This record gives sequence, structure tokens and C-alpha cells, in this order.
Amino acid sequence: MALASTTAASTAPARPGLREKMQDALPKIVLAPSFALILVFVYGFILWTIYLSFTNSKTFPSYELTGGLAYQRLWGWTFESDPPSSWYYSITNMAVFGVLYVGICMVLGLFIAILLDQRIRGEGILRPIYLYPMALSFIVTGVAWKWFLDPGLGLEATLHNLGWTSFHFDWIKNSSRVIYTVVIAGVWQASGFVMAMFLAGLRGVDGEMLKAAQIDGASTFQVYWRIVIPILRPVFLSAFIVLAHMAIKSYDLVVALTSGGPGGSAWLPSNFMYEYTFKRNQMAIGSASAVIMLMTISAIIVPYLYSELREKK
Repeated sequence: MALASTTAASTAPARPGLREKMQDALPKIVLAPSFALILVFVYGFILWTIYLSFTNSKTFPSYELTGGLAYQRLWGWTFESDPPSSWYYSITNMAVFGVLYVGICMVLGLFIAILLDQRIRGEGILRPIYLYPMALSFIVTGVAWKWFLDPGLGLEATLHNLGWTSFHFDWIKNSSRVIYTVVIAGVWQASGFVMAMFLAGLRGVDGEMLKAAQIDGASTFQVYWRIVIPILRPVFLSAFIVLAHMAIKSYDLVVALTSGGPGGSAWLPSNFMYEYTFKRNQMAIGSASAVIMLMTISAIIVPYLYSELREKK
């Protein structure tokens, strides 16, 4: 009987001591302040912005609920194309900028990644050159391209000084084309980052599979189109999420490059939100536009997270 009790006591799990408890609690203690700050200053202010969008707040917050009046005004401005409202300009520019920015960055990034994947000479030098623009802020990128595209300072003035006086490139001063200058600057900055993502994916493709396809008579185009690109589907999805998120919040690039464009013709929803919240004293309207931006980002990110979690299961 004594032997049985001794055996049971020896096989029972030992209670964790104070040292083990502190080791388990230390990560939680370290992360608790950051978690609390994120909870208040990120998610707390998101809820506060949603609340303000249903009030009649002007210069200062108001606690008088007015329902969806701010959203109704934005809905009406969406279709005011004659003359266009500033909200109409913002959403149409967002459509143009988003499609061109994401599409060109992905195509150009994939093309450069395929070229670098051929183990060309000087790859170690070319990769940092392509990645360098991503290390710059949107403010620096916008100011640099503003100087380059300004007709009196940059490309046009330089070519005129060289004798090509018939050359004209005044898109940055043209209200109907200024949004394309934002696309040019954005693509220059982000395409190198997308290239790095695709290059990492290409380096993970099994080389034996590609050799087998080439032995079977597949051309280079068929190898990439039917084998490599389908394998890179997760990279495409990740690049799309990152680029779409950057496109929606591209406030500083527009301000630094075009100062909003002639008559606000280069505005994006982020510029509209800042203008109406802090300059035109229409806090409810600005909050409603911010909520719409949040819903747009959520509509992109939530399906991505759902697909990732489903694949893991």
C-alpha cells in the first residue's frame, strides 16, 4: 500500500513554482502596455470615428445623433458629375489610381523578378537599386517627382534647353491628367517591393519541375504561364493586399506631388477626409468618408484572412 502511494506521488505532475509562473507571465506583462495603447488609440478611435459619422459634428464633436445624414450627403455627391463634387472627384480618382497602380506594379514587378531570376550578372547590385525607392517616404517621393515633372523645372525645361522646344509634358498642371502623375510616382516607389516579393516566390519554385516541363516540349512562355504563375498565386494575393492598402491611404503622396491638383482634381478619399474634417469644419462628413475607407480596406483584407485561415485548417 505504501509502495503504491509512493509511486502515485512520484508520477503526479509537479506544481509550477514561482519562477515558472513568472516566466509564463513575463511575455503577457511586457505586451500588456502595447496592447492597451493599441486597444485605445486604434480600435477606440475607430469606434469614436464611426460614432461621429452619425452626428452633426462640425468644428468640434457633437453628441447629437442625426442618423445617416452624412452618408446620405456623400451618396448624393457620388452622382453629382455636373458639376463634379469633390467627393465624385475623389472616388473616380481612387478607381483610376487603384487600378493602374496595382496593375502596373504587379506586372512590372513580376517582369523584373523574372529577369533577375535568370541569374544575370550584377543581380546583387540591381536588387538594392530597385528596392531603394521603397525605403523613401511618400513625402520624399512626391517632392522629387514634383520637381521632375514640373514644366518649369524638370523634364520639359531640360529638353527645351537642349533644343527640343516642341516637347510638352504638363500633366502635373492639367486637371484631367494630374492623377496619372500620382500613378507614375507610386509605381516608381512600389514596383521594386513587389519585385522582391515575386523574386522570393520564384526562388521557391522547384527547378526540377521546370526542367521536366521544358523536356516535355513546353516553351518558356508556357512554363511561366501554366506552371510558375499558378504557383505564385499566394504571392499575387499578398502583393494585391499590400498595394490596395497603400493606394487607399495615399494621402501624403498626393499632397507632396500635386498639392491636391488644380481645383482638387487629384484628390483621393483620404484627401477629402482631411479637407472636410480639419479645414472645412465638417467633421461628420469627414468621419463618414473615413468609415467608407475603412469598409473598403476591410472588404479587401477580410476575405484574404478568411482564405488564409481556411487553408491552414
